[in-house]
Amino acid sequence: MQSRTKSLSSKQVATAALLAALALIFGYIEFLIPISLAAPGIKLGIANIVIVIALYKLGWKWALPINVVRVLLSALLFGSMFSALYSLAGALLSFTVMALLKACGKFSIVGVSMAGGVAHNVGQLLVACFAMQTFNVLYYYPVLLISGLATGIGIGILATLVLNKLR
Repeated sequence: MQSRTKSLSSKQVATAALLAALALIFGYIEFLIPISLAAPGIKLGIANIVIVIALYKLGWKWALPINVVRVLLSALLFGSMFSALYSLAGALLSFTVMALLKACGKFSIVGVSMAGGVAHNVGQLLVACFAMQTFNVLYYYPVLLISGLATGIGIGILATLVLNKLR
C-alpha cells in the first residue's frame, strides 16, 4: 500500500512540475506578445488557465505552489523585483478568492475564474497604493474591474473546455 501512495505522490509531483512549466511558457508567450488592451498594464493572463485547471484537477494544495513558482520564475526571467511584488500580490489574492469560491461549491469554473481576475487586479492596486503612498491609483479600478471580468470569463471558458476534455 505504501508504494501505491508513493507512486501517486510522484505522479502528482510530476504533474505539478509540468503544469508549472506550462504556466511559465504561457507567461513567456504573453510577455513576447504585449497586447495593449484598453489601458497600459492590462494582460490576458493566459498562464492563469493552467492555475485554474490545477485548482480543479489537483486541488489547492498543489495549485498554490504551481502558482507561486510560476510568478517567481516569471519575475526572475522576464521581470524585476517590482513586477514580482505586484504579480505575487495579485496572484495570491486571486488564488485565495478562487480556492474559497471553488470550495463553497456554488460557482461555476467561469465564475471562479472571473472573481479571480478581479481579485488579481485588486491585489495589484493595493500594492500600487502602498508603493506610491497614495490612493489616487484607485481611479484606475473601473478599468481594471472590467478587464478582470473580461479576461476572467475568457480564462474560465477555456479552462472549462480543457477540463471537460481531461475528464
